[in-house]
Amino acid sequence: MTKNPYVHGYGEEDSSRLVKQSVALEEILHADEDFPAGTQILEAGCGVGAQTVILAHRFPEAEILSVDISETYLAQAEERVKSFGYRNVTFRQADLAATDLPPESADHIFVCFVLEHIPEPEAALKNLCRALRPGGSVTVIEGDHGSAIFHPESPDARHVVDCLIELQHRSGGDGNIGRRLYPLLKDAGFSEVTVTPAPVYVDAGHPELVEGFIEKIFIAMVEASREASFRAGISDPVRWEAGISALRRTKEPGGTLFYSFFKANAVK
Repeated sequence: MTKNPYVHGYGEEDSSRLVKQSVALEEILHADEDFPAGTQILEAGCGVGAQTVILAHRFPEAEILSVDISETYLAQAEERVKSFGYRNVTFRQADLAATDLPPESADHIFVCFVLEHIPEPEAALKNLCRALRPGGSVTVIEGDHGSAIFHPESPDARHVVDCLIELQHRSGGDGNIGRRLYPLLKDAGFSEVTVTPAPVYVDAGHPELVEGFIEKIFIAMVEASREASFRAGISDPVRWEAGISALRRTKEPGGTLFYSFFKANAVK
């Protein structure tokens, strides 16, 4: 049976989650980016276009090629970009691990929340390295679900997070890939690799993040794997609801949640 590397599915709820996530994390994920007019940017794995519209807005004079394996997501991404009126983006279907992208065609490559879903991230990064012009740069941003720590600590809450990690592992992905970015990029042929953690910490002193991150991003991401967890036989409705309820206790007074993204930069 062919593995489906994207455990969340392609429904409207997940598309909405991805857009909300991109808006909430824009300043964390895109800080310090600056590209001159005419820069050829390859967005590898554009998904529903959540990051595409940010790139198109922040760099209106760049030329952006956004690729994805999913025709469903490509159609959504193109529609989203058109709705904002951006004209500096073109789209193409591509399997990052199997498709030879135009060699030495990009000045910069942007990869965000993609490698965790790919069974062969090493092959994908090697393809991307070949597509980068000498002296070009790459930005790779990934989460690391194993970095999540919370209070109150609960085996039920830990169970639903571990279900997401296990599902990605079974599909050939890696929900903890953030911690692997340095060796992956080095082995793919990139140089001057630097990896910086981008942590998010939430408690009652950060009320804007209680709903904005815990509920709309973190819990929504975990919840998106609910049905897949049942189908895989690694959870059941009773245990799942107990776990989500336990995660929501981190939103209450005295509750806390920590999660870290990782942002890697490198050159060819």
